[in-house]
Amino acid sequence: MKRLGGTLVAEALVDAGIRHTFGIPGTHNIELYDVLAATDGISPVLVTDEQSAGFMADGYWRASGRMACLNLVPGAGLTHALSGIAEAFMDDVPMLVLGCGIRRDLDRAFQLHDIDQAALVAPVTKAQFRIENGAELYGSVREAAHMALTGAPGPVFVEVPANLYLLQNEVPSAYRSWSPGVLGPESNLATRPFAAEEIAGLLASASRVLIYVGAGAAGAPDDLLRLAETLEAPVSTTFQGKGVFPESHALALWPGFGRSAPPFARQIAGEADVTLAIGCKFGEVATGSYGMAPPGRLIHVDVNPRVTDRNYSAHRAVHRDAGTFLTAVNDALERSGHARGPDESLRRRIREGHAVVRDQLLEPSDPERVNPTGLLATLQEVLGPETVYATDSGNGTFLAMEGLRLDRPRKFMAPVDYSCMGYSVPAAIGAKMAVPDQPVVALAGDGAFLMTGLELLTAVRERLGVIVFVLRDRQLAQISQFQQTAFGRTVASEVPDYDVEGLAAGMGVEFLRLDADAGVGEVVRKAQGHGADGCPVLVDVAIDYSRKTFFTGGIVKSNLLRLPFRDQVRFIGRALARKLD
Repeated sequence: MKRLGGTLVAEALVDAGIRHTFGIPGTHNIELYDVLAATDGISPVLVTDEQSAGFMADGYWRASGRMACLNLVPGAGLTHALSGIAEAFMDDVPMLVLGCGIRRDLDRAFQLHDIDQAALVAPVTKAQFRIENGAELYGSVREAAHMALTGAPGPVFVEVPANLYLLQNEVPSAYRSWSPGVLGPESNLATRPFAAEEIAGLLASASRVLIYVGAGAAGAPDDLLRLAETLEAPVSTTFQGKGVFPESHALALWPGFGRSAPPFARQIAGEADVTLAIGCKFGEVATGSYGMAPPGRLIHVDVNPRVTDRNYSAHRAVHRDAGTFLTAVNDALERSGHARGPDESLRRRIREGHAVVRDQLLEPSDPERVNPTGLLATLQEVLGPETVYATDSGNGTFLAMEGLRLDRPRKFMAPVDYSCMGYSVPAAIGAKMAVPDQPVVALAGDGAFLMTGLELLTAVRERLGVIVFVLRDRQLAQISQFQQTAFGRTVASEVPDYDVEGLAAGMGVEFLRLDADAGVGEVVRKAQGHGADGCPVLVDVAIDYSRKTFFTGGIVKSNLLRLPFRDQVRFIGRALARKLD
């Protein structure tokens, strides 16, 4: 029988559980958009820029655990979206990248948008499918969606030539009876046996275990909590793992445990003789530029066999998903009767350490500006525990990581390993589309907002009540701090001043101004009301960045110490000399 290519693709998307596509229609894929408009269960979303489309699909997944799709025209549509695709690839976010291709039924060269798209995306996608005929369409799209979610998640690219959308395609009558193919060594890890009893024995025999978790453990928070309490083990997280272990718990240590963590966290972590790392890869950002080393023997658990023994050698490497591993080890510990009971001394030290840090972060330093930790505390108090926070590349991410206290996974989103500026606003929009009943907050630096802030037009059209705080210091704050520390001056890191209120008015967005700590509660409550009514809100915040984060101080030290001694002296001498001028 014959079917339109757009119909085949739309059916595959719906059957794969995809409910939203993000992109901009073009001449090559208008047939697909026409079909999507008439397809129940799937909504095409128009964006202002394809870079934002990638960040929206990213935020959609991180907030909900459901995958979304990029729907891209050839050439420029794909190249615009590459930053979002690369962010998803580096941060292990699944995404179906549906890239239209030029017509392959014409023997013509120099067609519009004609580039080698598969070669372009190969470094930042798990796999690339190039469809040759209509009979491949449904199965290939389903396979790509399955592959994106299997093993270590990530984006998968599918190129559909425009002629398959334009023309009727011959397909077998049973084309929807699809079953997943064999995807390689990661595909059946959940069924492979591992020595749960041995791992349980190593953990039980340790004097203290440090548990370090990433976003790979987001699907098993209850099992993680059970293990931590059985072992009475302090728990540290990566940036992406923030909230996977409840940060109000007495064993919650800090996001990280090396030079970029406060002294109490470094000291307690250093007392462990076994580190159990689950669902993480020890990337540069999470480790504070490799400024931490796992104490004692390392047991590294991750579904991706490429990450174990890469940055730190493991005493035991276990290639399993976090949920399966935690269930097996918890059961093994229960069978052995091992349970330590609360260590009141350890819990007191963690509690007192957090209190000291909290007092430091809340101490006012500029009465005419807004303390970031105080702002975050008020947001949590007013908006509640279900709120999703999207941060941007730079200082805002580190402040939120240190200032927020989250008790649930999928509440913190940040561009981590690729670290794209402009992430927060579109990611927040994607998150709000995925979880419309939950408050969603974007924390955007004033430089990052210039990149994708106009995407609030999409939020207005879709009636998505996202709340965007533009953290204004008129600098690229993180880079400026690095420059001041290393060079004693700043270069090309000042952000031109602009009228946030005027931008809000031009987009039809509610506007609020926050100039000092005294107004935080009132402004947050007003923003909450607008957001609940489906009205996007833009808040101009005079943020106080005068206090460096623990993270900033730690990575400066870590990078300096890795330099040869002569260069350390040169860097320090130059900075001191310029400060004395």
